[in-house]
Amino acid sequence: MTRTRALGMSERLAALTALGSSLEYLTQQKQNRRGGLNDWTVLKDSYFGSSPFTQKLMNAVSGERTTVALHTAQAAVSAAMLLPGNSRWRGAGSLFLSATGALLYPRHRYGTDGSDQVAILVQAANSAARLSKDTRTQDALLWYVALQANLSYLVSGWVKLLGEPWRDASALGGVMRTRTYGHEPTYKLVKRYPVAAKYLTHGVLALECLFPVAYLAGGRLARPIIATAGAFHVANGFVMGLGRFVTAFTSMHPMVAYTSAPKSHPAVAGRDDRAPVAAAALLAGAAGIGAAVAVQRRLRTRDGWPGSRRLTTRHGNHLQYETGGGNGTAPVLVFAAGMASTSEHFAWITEKIVKETGYGVLSYARAGYAGSDRVSTAPYDLAESADDLADLVAGVVPAHRKVVLVGHSLGGEIARRAAAQLGDRLQGIVYLDSSHPDELNRSEAQRESGSRLGQSLNLIIWSLRLGMGIFMAHPEWIASLPVTYRKRVFAQYTDARLWVAAKREWDAVEADFGAFTGSLAPVEGDALVISAQRSVDQSPEQLEMHGEIAAAHRGAGRRVESWVVPGSDHDSLLTDSRYALPVADRIIEFAAGSSVEERTGSDPETGSMDKSPSGATT
Repeated sequence: MTRTRALGMSERLAALTALGSSLEYLTQQKQNRRGGLNDWTVLKDSYFGSSPFTQKLMNAVSGERTTVALHTAQAAVSAAMLLPGNSRWRGAGSLFLSATGALLYPRHRYGTDGSDQVAILVQAANSAARLSKDTRTQDALLWYVALQANLSYLVSGWVKLLGEPWRDASALGGVMRTRTYGHEPTYKLVKRYPVAAKYLTHGVLALECLFPVAYLAGGRLARPIIATAGAFHVANGFVMGLGRFVTAFTSMHPMVAYTSAPKSHPAVAGRDDRAPVAAAALLAGAAGIGAAVAVQRRLRTRDGWPGSRRLTTRHGNHLQYETGGGNGTAPVLVFAAGMASTSEHFAWITEKIVKETGYGVLSYARAGYAGSDRVSTAPYDLAESADDLADLVAGVVPAHRKVVLVGHSLGGEIARRAAAQLGDRLQGIVYLDSSHPDELNRSEAQRESGSRLGQSLNLIIWSLRLGMGIFMAHPEWIASLPVTYRKRVFAQYTDARLWVAAKREWDAVEADFGAFTGSLAPVEGDALVISAQRSVDQSPEQLEMHGEIAAAHRGAGRRVESWVVPGSDHDSLLTDSRYALPVADRIIEFAAGSSVEERTGSDPETGSMDKSPSGATT
């Protein structure tokens, strides 16, 4: 494969991708009108945070007439690019296709599945190579596309390898039965011939994970690797409907063929191979910077706050904790965070309690999070975290002070399990959109999201261990926290330790919750059960289960209150001040022990409330 031939073949394959994209748009314009899959009145909200110039540009090209005109022009130029010839004007054609493709991509966010992005990348490189007169520049650009091809397959393969469905070969059947990418005849064949399906699944893994072997044995492996990859995309086009993948990804293959040939081959005589060396040097430099940033963030994560202290539990775990608030006889509120969360999630609530009341506040990081260490070598289960919480209360809270446990998500379930060990020291528990041990059995939404969670956690862990934390974007919710907490929270989220601890907890949750039967054991203490409206909207069973949590506390002389916070979701309940501050007020009222039913006319026996302070029905 000569330089000129590689460039020409790549241009034509990428042009076919653009042509297919434009023809698809021009024949299916209903998807872009109001109510369609790519309705711009809806899609534009996804780019709300973009610069004003970018938003104006996207709005300008997203009008129906403008979009049709651009696609018509793109189809015409793509068709022209299929004609024979090697003129430098072909560089202008590729440049036009890459520019219009980039402009139109936000308008067609759904349905491309990555094919158009690949075409834009290849066309941009091809245009620069075609317009350049320097063969060294051309070789650098061809190497760039070849390296991108290797990266695409390599990352895709190793990400799959982290998921159990690909390792146990159940992924193929799972994909083939979906409505979006499925193919019923293939699914039936997979079920009929499981051994063949297993070899096929593992063959796909091997192809992607080992794609760079095309460069071994003097390039003799390049032809079978490229042929197999091409066949793979043709099969996906037929079975999964990913037709544009065939031309998009194979447009990178000519560069792989050109760069994998030994330099002694006459077809590549004079090829400049400095690009991969430069890429390796840049990668090494980026890895060094990433490692330095990771170390800095790890130190910030483990250092804690100026007043942080540590306590050793019965399991040998070292818990990092912070205290604040009054020193009298008022109750101490102990905050337990959710899975993959931080104690700083409670910042709006704890700051308000410390500043406006005489209650004590105790927040901590579970073993493995922040500056807390899990030393125990026993297999982890939720009982260990419940024991750690009980030991923390016993070791830190003065014996004469009552305790109110406040748990969010999994932290609520851990608080419920720890309650039995606190005896009469427990005044009550506040459940903030709490987990329920039967949720994976009863809630389809919880079960579906949970089925993908383990693989996602594995991916995050390995990405962070490889230094990818430097590329991690700030989650939007972090900007909603008080300013002084943001850097520390982000440092924790880019540290693999948090996700390793979360994966350990999730494995225990899957086993524990999946085996749950019966009903919740009674809990001696008052209860305030707060639910996020969006959580119960997405999974109505959640409200029923929160009612069961409340019911487990009911008994003579106990107060049990429930509240659904309008507009909130699982995390914004804590991180968004619009919801967190009213939640703090309700927790303060609950801790005061002043019966809310006296103000609202609630049932004095159950203590459940008729209305929230904002007037929302509970």
